Amino acid sequence: MRKIDTIVVHCSATPVTQDYTPERLTRDHLARGFNSSGYHFYIRQSGQRVAFRPIEVPGAQVEGHNYDTIGICYEGGIDAHGKTADTRNPLQKAALIALLKELVKMFPGVNICGHRDFSPDLDHDGKIEPNEWIKVCPCFDAIPEYAYLTKKSKK
Repeated sequence: MRKIDTIVVHCSATPVTQDYTPERLTRDHLARGFNSSGYHFYIRQSGQRVAFRPIEVPGAQVEGHNYDTIGICYEGGIDAHGKTADTRNPLQKAALIALLKELVKMFPGVNICGHRDFSPDLDHDGKIEPNEWIKVCPCFDAIPEYAYLTKKSKK
């Protein structure tokens, strides 16, 4: 088993008003040159959990950080007006928390963060601030939101 030290939460960056199926996500990742979906898990708007890559297989979700991470993506991230937003509904939030709890038990000491938390600290102040984000993904601040699950949750 690989040594997992971080769970990375992503959004699909798709409109909440549209259905972004697991098949479509996989087709889009194949078109980008991946050999399958880059994520390990996908949380649909219905709250359905879709397993993509086995945990034993590194993802293709954070360049340079795939070997020691697990990637979870939720469907959405773009609101009805075309703006980036936390579009998770109660079903998605519950499914995401349930999955995170399972993974934290499997990998004690793991951190939980968002994709945006892998952006470079351009001003070298020890914090990754909004003006430094390469991506807004997952459109909410995963570190404090899930800190109670790990007692630390920082990269």
